[in-house]
Amino acid sequence: MGRNTSTRESSARHTCVRLLEAAGIEVGGREPWDIQVHDERLWERALVERELAFGEAYMDGWWDAQRPDQLLARIVDANVEDAIRPSPRLVATVLRAKLAHRQTVSGSRRNAQHHYDIGDDLYERMLDKRMIYSCAYFADQPSDGQPSAGESISAGFGAGAGFGAGAGADGLDEAQEAKLDLICRKLHLEPGMQVLDIGCGWGGFAHFAAERYGAGVVGISPAAHQVTRAQARCEGMNVEIRQQDYREVTGHFDRIVSIGMMEHVGASHHGEFITTCNRLLAPGGLMLHHFIGALETKTTTDPWIEKYVFPGGLLPSVVQFARACEDQLVIEDVHNFGPDYDRTLMSWLSRIESSWDEIPRYDERFRRMWRYYLCASAAGFRARRLQLWQFVVRRTGPAPPYVPVR
Repeated sequence: MGRNTSTRESSARHTCVRLLEAAGIEVGGREPWDIQVHDERLWERALVERELAFGEAYMDGWWDAQRPDQLLARIVDANVEDAIRPSPRLVATVLRAKLAHRQTVSGSRRNAQHHYDIGDDLYERMLDKRMIYSCAYFADQPSDGQPSAGESISAGFGAGAGFGAGAGADGLDEAQEAKLDLICRKLHLEPGMQVLDIGCGWGGFAHFAAERYGAGVVGISPAAHQVTRAQARCEGMNVEIRQQDYREVTGHFDRIVSIGMMEHVGASHHGEFITTCNRLLAPGGLMLHHFIGALETKTTTDPWIEKYVFPGGLLPSVVQFARACEDQLVIEDVHNFGPDYDRTLMSWLSRIESSWDEIPRYDERFRRMWRYYLCASAAGFRARRLQLWQFVVRRTGPAPPYVPVR
């Protein structure tokens, strides 16, 4: 029994080390992206449950790296995941999660609350002053906000000294305002227009559109904490914030915007979501959908992300979005600024790493989970396996030419 176990563990280690070496990662090496293994059970665990196990092992303290974002970017770029065949256990886990996290009206509310209602104290310290939880737009800023390839983040994620210190020091506040303004300009937003903001978060866009462009905004979110915070932020403005599912909205709107919403709709509901938006859009109206996109069409998501971060979510492909729009909407403009999400995520990471001591109720395993989530997401964008798209669409039929905005 002992000899068989030892042989199996040795074989698993050999396989994993070979895959890591092909990605330019050395076990016990000195580069920021090299892996330091604290528990040799990691290898067999990773071969059985792939990305789920690798993320959980990091949460459990079984491995570390000076720069997990760089390590994970190399793993993604080398397609290490595809070299390991999914085990029956992993397949069963994915299927159970898919059934448990269906995006019905009630299911969507539970799934949203899992992530967005964990505590505003965390998001206040991680996000910009408007609490915009989506990709910023750094197009007009120099790219000096992200550490260089060999630079350590906060000396291995310690106190956070020397990196991203001070509100706005990394340009995040300005870049988020640039993104909000870009959206308003793409929508050709004018004073008095009525806007529906689907998935309004903490009310950042609703406040901006009402304040800067004179629009009337209805913002909806299924997450109770977000709604309360958004209502307080927009008090006294021509803004109404509701705790509501998009399928429950009635009326017509001159403009519709969803910023980071399509990722939460679920594969089987893409068509329903776009059809609902089309029903709510006034004649001659425009809508903009801003979302993280995948390079290939899938119906399931990363099992670690599904379990710990965004239950019920799925990153749509261009094909899935276009299919949902087919025969009812015209795609007027497509804009990809995915690399800006890498920089956004690293800004969030720097901010929260320097602030954990202010919110001690989050234990070390949660902190490592959150760090892994931000690093893994940044890695996907850095390797160009994840994209950030903005689609501007309108109803079919005669309309004046759309002038793209950047």
